[in-house]
Amino acid sequence: MDKLEPNFQEGGKLHKYWPLYDGFATFLFTPGHATGRGAHIRDSIDLKRTMAMVILAMVPAMLLGMYNVGFQHFRALGEDAAFMDTFLYGALKVLPLIIVSYGVGLGVEFLFCIIKGHQINEGFLVSGMLIPLVCPPDLPLWMLAVAVIFAVVIGKEVFGGTGMNVLNVALTARAFLFFAYPADISGDKVWISGNLVAAGENSNVVDGYTGETALAQFAKVGGEVTHLGGVAYDSLSDFLMAGFIGLVPGSVGETSALGILLGALILIATGIGSWRIMLSVVAGGLAMGYLLNGVAGMFPDNPYLAIPPFYHLIFGGFAFGAVFMATDPVTASQTPTGKYIYGFLIGVLAVIIRVLNPAYPEGMMLAILFMNVMAPLIDHYVIQSNIKRRLKRTKVLAHA
Repeated sequence: MDKLEPNFQEGGKLHKYWPLYDGFATFLFTPGHATGRGAHIRDSIDLKRTMAMVILAMVPAMLLGMYNVGFQHFRALGEDAAFMDTFLYGALKVLPLIIVSYGVGLGVEFLFCIIKGHQINEGFLVSGMLIPLVCPPDLPLWMLAVAVIFAVVIGKEVFGGTGMNVLNVALTARAFLFFAYPADISGDKVWISGNLVAAGENSNVVDGYTGETALAQFAKVGGEVTHLGGVAYDSLSDFLMAGFIGLVPGSVGETSALGILLGALILIATGIGSWRIMLSVVAGGLAMGYLLNGVAGMFPDNPYLAIPPFYHLIFGGFAFGAVFMATDPVTASQTPTGKYIYGFLIGVLAVIIRVLNPAYPEGMMLAILFMNVMAPLIDHYVIQSNIKRRLKRTKVLAHA
């Protein structure tokens, strides 16, 4: 790399491709400079190493998600498959999503860096993994590519690149898909790989089998759900265990609370993820869940009001959003007190959207995006409150 570097430096024949060389060189070796703007780490490690740790934390959820994709597929066909067959089927469905996400996203990043002449932005190392994990397994690859381009260009580059974006890049991509191609990102059929094709061809999909998520199923039948995707569970505990492990329909990386929990422990242990935000998101979700449970008897027409609060933590994208999305250091609140407020309101809003909007049985995406916009305002008032408190204390001391 040292021998190649002169070709890319000022005056070299490949000078305009310096960002491309610099991106690869600093990925392999620790750079000899510090970040001067946007998101920066006041530590001995650089931003790439930080992002790599977040990717490592997502690996458990990704691997369990791959297995679940295969598991749901073979269960929809009424077939028993070996562990490796199940996992390989899921891996072959998920890996193309990851490859397209990184290929398109990094391609756009490199293009912008070469045109603008600045260093490669490290932020997409995480976003490139997050985007496929919040999508259905059979999402058309061209749709994913369009969403990635939109997220990188409109969600990040127009604001100045990594560290300057207002909204979470991965959620920007998912929001684009949700509003541009709703039939391919929501509904009862999209969560099971091969379900749409198999049903259309009248093949051996189990009669009456659907790919409804747990929250969508709850909206239909209410009470303690023990049926999901045409499958009856022997008890509520078995149903909850299936959701905790990740053997339920849903987006690739959002189904396994176990995998997400392992990722949370990695982020907290390394100090990269904010435990304040994670804890407050959970607290906000539980608080609003219990509050709505208290008024469930007054509104019997809305079965969502009766959802036990801990359901929100296990099913849907709540846990994934709390651990990997809400804790985004760029778009989240920066002050310690602000992180508690920011996270708590995300949990509250997510549950409100889930319960009071049956047409959209999720809520985490919209809650986080809304609070991304509110985060600077929260920090502003927290800082102003601290200033006023200290000025008051100073005046008291001066008077004494």
